[in-house]
Parts: sequence; C-alpha cells; structure tokens
Amino acid sequence: MARSPSGESVLTRAVRILEAFNPAEPVLTVSQISRRAALPLATTVRLVEELTRHGLLARDEQRRVRIGNRMWELAQRASPVRRLRETAMQFMGDLHHVVGHSVQLGILDGEEVLFVERLIAPGAVVTVTQIGGRLPLHASSGGLVLLAHAPADLRERVLRQPLQAYTPHTITDARTLRATLAEVRRNGFAFCPGHIHPDATGISVPVRMSGHVVAALGMVVPNDEHAWPLVRPLQLTGLALERALDMQPGRLADTAEQDG
Repeated sequence: MARSPSGESVLTRAVRILEAFNPAEPVLTVSQISRRAALPLATTVRLVEELTRHGLLARDEQRRVRIGNRMWELAQRASPVRRLRETAMQFMGDLHHVVGHSVQLGILDGEEVLFVERLIAPGAVVTVTQIGGRLPLHASSGGLVLLAHAPADLRERVLRQPLQAYTPHTITDARTLRATLAEVRRNGFAFCPGHIHPDATGISVPVRMSGHVVAALGMVVPNDEHAWPLVRPLQLTGLALERALDMQPGRLADTAEQDG
C-alpha cells in the first residue's frame, strides 16, 4: 500500500479524514478536514475526491463534505451490535413511554462508552449523548457500568489516567473511582447525579447476554428527588432485555466478551 513521506499508508490517511467528522459537525469544508486530519491540503483534496467516488463521502450543494450514505450502508450490513440495537429498541420504547425521560444504550469501545441508540423525550433535561457519540468511561453512568464489568487490565489503565471533570461532581480521583466501580458491581446499577451536567442525573444498568455484559442501558433524568425511584423500572427493563437476547440464536460477536 502506498505510503506518504511520513510513512503513513493511504488507508491511515483516509481514516484520519473520516475521523474529522463528529455528531456536532457532520458537514465540513475540505480546508477544515485538512486541518483536523493534519494532512496537506493537496493530499486531502485528492483523498476526499477518491472517497467521494466510492460513496464513502458526499458533497452538498455548497461543495462541503459529509459522510456518504454508502458508509452507513456498509456499516449496517455486518454491524456486531445490530441485533442488540434492534432488540433493545422494543424495550427502550416502552421504558421511554412509561418514565417520560430520555433512554440510551451504550457499549464498550476501547476506553470509551459508545452510544449506539437513544430516545429523547420532548422537553427532556439536557443530555450530551448522541447516537455515535462517545464519553470517557469514568464520567457517565453507562461508562461506569461498562468499566465496572470490563477486564481488569482495562480498569487499571483507566484508573492510572487523568480523569476529566465535566462538573464538580464528576469522579476524578482514582481511589473514589475504584470504590464506585465496586459499588456498581455490588448494587447492579450506576447512579450519577450531576456527573455530566449539573441539571441531569444519569442512571444505567448492565445488559448481559449469556452471562457477559454487552451493553449499558440508561436514562438521563432531572437531578432531583424524583430520580432515585426510577432505578427500579430501569432494572426491570434491563432484565427483560436480557431475557429477550438470551432467547435469540447466535451471539453478539464483538461485544459478548467484555465482562471481566
């Protein structure tokens, strides 16, 4: 595979271009992509045109660039979380209707929680999560659930790193985080008032398949006295989702080995 003078392959440079996009800024100019991908403008122009020819990128009427429909199509064909999402949506919809708050589903991806599904309630309390968005594992309720059940070496890596604060309530101390993870495993849920936003409480429970934690099912609710009673309906929904997943044939190939 052809390499640049810096030694990077064409594939690596193409991936950097794709990573320039995010949920908050899904449309970029070529110059913006060049800066974010740290690539020469001429290289960016050439690769953007090639990716566009393959449908992985697309242009709008102003010649700005966005992710192409072909990328979505390819991702959907063999997504390891497709069955998880499709099954979870049935239960997320019921929970969303009953409690009247935002519901989300996250999976472990590297050292972050990746949100793969979300339902937003009209007039809901502020939530920073988006489908395809990520958060550090220590900061959100879903991340804490996934980290609590992650392999021990991953937990230790996260505990050794600087822990970003989103609010004064975000856990930023390794000793506190270790104790919180033990509490999450013991109680079966994470309850995080004001950890991401002072007005919001995150609540999450693990979702298991064949005994392995494959996801975190969560809610974002107002940070008030009404948050705590919502733990129980969330737990019951998580258990119902687990039963539905275990009744289906096959496995979630890349997510069923996350429970340490």
